Amino acid sequence: MVRRSREIERQVTGQATSDGAGVRLTRVLTQDLQCRLDPFLLLDAFGSDDPKEYIAGFPDHPHRGFETVTYMLAGRIRHRDSAGHEGVVSAGGVQWMTAARGVVHSEMPEQENGLMQGFQLWLNLPARDKMSAPTYRDISAADIPIFTDADGVRVKVIAGEIGGVTGAVSKPVTEPVFLDVELPADRRWAASLPTGHNAFVYVYEGVVGVGDPAVSVARGRMGILTTDPAADGVVLRAAEPSRVLLIAGAPLREPIVQYGPFVMNNRAEIRQAIDDAAAGRLGAIPPRNLGAREEIQ
Repeated sequence: MVRRSREIERQVTGQATSDGAGVRLTRVLTQDLQCRLDPFLLLDAFGSDDPKEYIAGFPDHPHRGFETVTYMLAGRIRHRDSAGHEGVVSAGGVQWMTAARGVVHSEMPEQENGLMQGFQLWLNLPARDKMSAPTYRDISAADIPIFTDADGVRVKVIAGEIGGVTGAVSKPVTEPVFLDVELPADRRWAASLPTGHNAFVYVYEGVVGVGDPAVSVARGRMGILTTDPAADGVVLRAAEPSRVLLIAGAPLREPIVQYGPFVMNNRAEIRQAIDDAAAGRLGAIPPRNLGAREEIQ
């Protein structure tokens, strides 16, 4: 039971932009919010049923120093990277990649028509882990635990723990919470959150009231939650069917220096990342294997 709810500190409207080979998306968590929402670095929302807006995908590009979390609502994307990892994330699934000391990877649509919709979240790594080995994990929709309460509130627990249900992913240090909450009309739901975590909500369907008394957060807006040490969770309400991401994490409280796809702790490390990428030391994606695995979709 939540004794005191966090409130809305401020609301943010995402910025329309493009990335990769021209994929249109909305950048919700931007660079100016990285310190406030530490350990989170970026949140992009994408969604289109026009192939021209997504078909070119995200060809080979490097990363170093953080993790990428791709959550698909609709469509299919194939990941391939220079560490030899490859997989397809489909509707309802998650791709969790730890770039760490560096990878070159691509994320390309596995469809030529239909709706492509989802999110990508960037999660910072502590300094001690930034130069560790890269890892990759595909999590299918069937492997993501679901919590459902007596009032029909349905929560996909991607990371963290809620109502005794432990998420598909657990990470030390940042201890992320990543929930996809589906609220029926006229429902109230309360989620416990660690008091030291920075947290925010992003509403992508309907309208959600946050806090007590409730402040409405409309579709397409992010609400940054207060970090009141007396608040032990957050209360959500919906007058109409709504869906919202609830995301929280333990701040690293370390310097953040970002240059494009590299996030390190100082400029010297960024210069090294640039030099390593230019010299091919982050690797190159190996030639595509056109064997039976490719033919079976």
